[in-house]
Amino acid sequence: MKTLLILATLLLPLSTWAAEGKPASASIDKEIRKTLSDMPIKAIHQTPVSGLYELQVGDKIYYSDKTGRHIVNGHIFDTTTKQDLTATRLASLNRISWSDLPLDKAIVSGPEDGLKMAVFTDPDCPYCKRLEEELMTLDGIRVYTFLYPLTQLHPDSYAKSESIWCAKDQHQALINVMTKGEKLPQATCKTPVDANIKLAQKLNVMGTPTIFAEDGRKYTGGAPIKTWLQQGS
Repeated sequence: MKTLLILATLLLPLSTWAAEGKPASASIDKEIRKTLSDMPIKAIHQTPVSGLYELQVGDKIYYSDKTGRHIVNGHIFDTTTKQDLTATRLASLNRISWSDLPLDKAIVSGPEDGLKMAVFTDPDCPYCKRLEEELMTLDGIRVYTFLYPLTQLHPDSYAKSESIWCAKDQHQALINVMTKGEKLPQATCKTPVDANIKLAQKLNVMGTPTIFAEDGRKYTGGAPIKTWLQQGS
């Protein structure tokens, strides 16, 4: 990146932008992309702040002037409504459609009438292990687990994912591998792991675990998982 500025807050009275963003003009879009050619920018939008543009990069948001020379990493706040506009935009941009999830490619656990959540997990991810341990203490949640090995970080996770999928009891195998370190036999069946990797990339799932609620919201921490699921619209 070029010059990096850290922005804690911007004081402004507008909040309607938070849910929708108007694209930047073609000339400004081209100029920013030219300057920041090494940044994988998905989209560029206007913001309520004159001369400041929103850059959507993966599942994150940055801000830039119209030339791309100055980059801002931070959140915009509306001092009238006390709303974090950046957080609202991120929630909107990262929201998915539950119907787009191929649930037949997920390991299913929990009661049929439970609160639904989808999780993209890597068998060797330590944070995923903590999540599995937490889920074991909760009830009333229907979990759809998509095996998503991040092989650049965990070289053995792909083979483990395939072995889990081919196990007779997939969910128990998942638990045993992730919480007990159990080693499973080599996979001998066709698995959806490659399809899950492509799906994760399509949904901008950049890391594990990544959790989505049935209404499409992406979990960003803070509230306990069950409480967050119950807050769905």
